Amino acid sequence: MPEGHEHLDDDERHLASLGYTQELSRSWSGFSNFAISFSIISILAGCFTSFGLGWNNGGPAAIAWGWPIVSVFILLIGLCMSELVSAYPTSGGIYWWAAKLGGPKAGFYTGWLNLIGLIAILASVAYGSATFLDLTLGTFSESWLAGYSLTRTFIMFLVILVVVATINIFSSHLLAVINNISVWWHVAGALAVVAILWLIPEQHASFSTVFATTVNNTGFFGGSTSGLTFLLFVLPMSAILTQYTITGYDASAHLSEETKSAADGAAKGIWRSILYSAIGGWILLLTFLFAVQDVDGVTAGGGAVATIFTQAMDSKWVGIVLLVSTAGQLFCTTACQTSASRMLFAFSRDRAVPGHQLWSKLSAKRVPANAVMVTATIAAIITLPALVEVDINGAPVPVAFFAVVSIGVVGLYLCFAVPIYFRWKAGDSFPLGRWNLRGHHRWMAPLALIEIIVTSIIAMFPTSIGGAPWDPSFEWKFVNYTPLLVGGVLILLYIYWHVSVKNWFTGPIKQVTLSDDELRGVS
Repeated sequence: MPEGHEHLDDDERHLASLGYTQELSRSWSGFSNFAISFSIISILAGCFTSFGLGWNNGGPAAIAWGWPIVSVFILLIGLCMSELVSAYPTSGGIYWWAAKLGGPKAGFYTGWLNLIGLIAILASVAYGSATFLDLTLGTFSESWLAGYSLTRTFIMFLVILVVVATINIFSSHLLAVINNISVWWHVAGALAVVAILWLIPEQHASFSTVFATTVNNTGFFGGSTSGLTFLLFVLPMSAILTQYTITGYDASAHLSEETKSAADGAAKGIWRSILYSAIGGWILLLTFLFAVQDVDGVTAGGGAVATIFTQAMDSKWVGIVLLVSTAGQLFCTTACQTSASRMLFAFSRDRAVPGHQLWSKLSAKRVPANAVMVTATIAAIITLPALVEVDINGAPVPVAFFAVVSIGVVGLYLCFAVPIYFRWKAGDSFPLGRWNLRGHHRWMAPLALIEIIVTSIIAMFPTSIGGAPWDPSFEWKFVNYTPLLVGGVLILLYIYWHVSVKNWFTGPIKQVTLSDDELRGVS
């Protein structure tokens, strides 16, 4: 037996069977693994920051009915991924599964989509955190509120990225502690927000307002809320609220090399984080909707949750609710940074990224510090269009933020689809892990794939009439640049693959090879 292999524990042996040595510090518990996905999903982030996507593209009814329906399909996607991570618990996660099951080319494209998606999610959550931090400070200071500017918000966004990157570089163990705290903040914070919004407002919306009121605040079709055009073009965009909020749970896979009993813990981390977030998120969103005092007023405010809060309560209570949400979003940003850096580390370890030596290098604290810094930098660059002010129908609408949201949804969910498809195709030849679907992948996988394809198309839609090239009001500042960025990257990757990559990229590397006896733990 090669020197050192006789002392491998089960996790290290499983990792070695996949070709890797234990480089990262395996200090995360199963709860910590669940915690990071739960923190990235963050109902205190997505439900607050992307609420306008649901309101402007369907209104209260679209949110009240759409969230639970879309959540069921996302849970199916998560269950399929749980089975995959149990069999292959590596930091490369989705990319590694795709390469193992579909070959190097499938792995290459999947890895890049995953990386794009994770960086876009980091950017959107960090920018949302900055926006809500600014709103929170504004409720406690009239002079701060009067001095609002997009530049100030962007500077706060950059500061948040720097602080979060620094935390990520400092210690992997500290991150685990922060994510454990984050879970309880999300639970207690969400309960506090729900309690405040039920107890403080003097009146609440009726059931018919919440479950039957529709809104079209996009400018499309004259604001009509009926007919096929509304049903097929406007209303589907509201699904991105759910699809964006309940994403990033692939973090459980990316942190699997740092998780004890990963074949079980990481699998449960994925589906449990989705299920609990879906239930908690629906309760939270219904609470927002019942707190609405004036539907037209919220619409005039661009569907912003802050408008609902200021209608229903005085500034003191609004400030408390915003503070709870902002803290949750900062926890979420920290977790997003961790996930993005681990993905870049793993992808670079397999030499699939230019400059891979830099991004796969670990610091003295066994953290991929360079990967942390470069993902934070790219997140800042792709959010630069947020400096351009946009008003639609007289309401301020963060088009650039919604675009980054859509990029995250398209990048992540398309990359999820690849290994799910190949696992479905593999059938009974797939090597089941400790946690598996017991054959239910046969019907779960096709439904998951259909949902991913449909929502990825929807995420390409313009979010306002000014972003539609065929309309006279078209301006570039209104454009949902998701298809331009994702499409442009895919074209570059296609060229890069055929000109260079296919000649040298063979998929995941093998750092170590164990004999059958070593895999069984026999010395």
